[in-house]
Amino acid sequence: MMPNPKLLVAGELNVDLILNKIQAFPQMGKEMIAEEMEICLGSSSAIMAANSAALGVDTTFCGVIGEDYFGEFILRELEKKAVSCQHITRLAGRKTGCTLVMSYDQDRANVTYPGTMDALTIRDIPIESPTVYQHLHVSSLFLQKGIHRDIAQIFMHAKAAGMTTSLDMQWDPTEQWAFDYAACLPYVDVFMPNEAELLALTKAGSLAAAMEKVRPYLNTLALKMGKNGSMGICGGQELTVPAFEVPHFVDAIGAGDSFNAGFIQKYMSGAPLEECLRAGNLMGAISTTGAGGTGAFADRQKISETIKDFWGIELSLT
Repeated sequence: MMPNPKLLVAGELNVDLILNKIQAFPQMGKEMIAEEMEICLGSSSAIMAANSAALGVDTTFCGVIGEDYFGEFILRELEKKAVSCQHITRLAGRKTGCTLVMSYDQDRANVTYPGTMDALTIRDIPIESPTVYQHLHVSSLFLQKGIHRDIAQIFMHAKAAGMTTSLDMQWDPTEQWAFDYAACLPYVDVFMPNEAELLALTKAGSLAAAMEKVRPYLNTLALKMGKNGSMGICGGQELTVPAFEVPHFVDAIGAGDSFNAGFIQKYMSGAPLEECLRAGNLMGAISTTGAGGTGAFADRQKISETIKDFWGIELSLT
């Protein structure tokens, strides 16, 4: 265990344009009104990194942006969250990605312009040995064509360099699910899908069947189940941890990424599986109390106050 654990997040970068309190779902030829709008840091990877840093984790981001306003906005937001941007590359002549998020209660519809999401490659990720990082996290595999084909090699190199690893593959917009999990997952210490993603990936008829398909290749599974909490599988251990009820719901954007931040913070500290799952559930719940994926994660003091006010728990990040 390193004395000052360092997290490296490699992934996509974009801004989120979030519309809340929409009158109805849009229809062709008609115009709808949204009563609220936010422009904020987007992307699964960046939300996980920003919220990890807010929890006190020494966090560095590796990704690609364009030389444009959205790129500048992303850098400012990450730096405000104390995320190191030393491995973020800016590409002239390319546009930074943007996601339009139409939020409806606890569900949402997204439309994404990928921009520079496909520009990150294995050559950009500092996974050489020896490494200064303890853990590598990768999100949104299917949006990142530049690392898609090399994903098993990326994790293999990270493991060879002495890092632990995690993957949140996210949804495949093409719904082809071209991911050789049998080749890749042995090098992934924590696999972090949600129920719908795992079912789609395995093409199984039930969640139990889906888990049996990936089980031979797993190290640890941290399965996100929304209102039903999360499930963990590690070796012969299998357990479910209930979700935290949220008394003040704003939106569910970034809740899964916040789960990742809470889980991995505890995982890097050597905590047992149940504690990791509980921390993930707690951070996912906190995320829904603020706008966007990072609105509820201003700093550790704000996080501590929210946890104490809503659930009467004293925050422990060790």
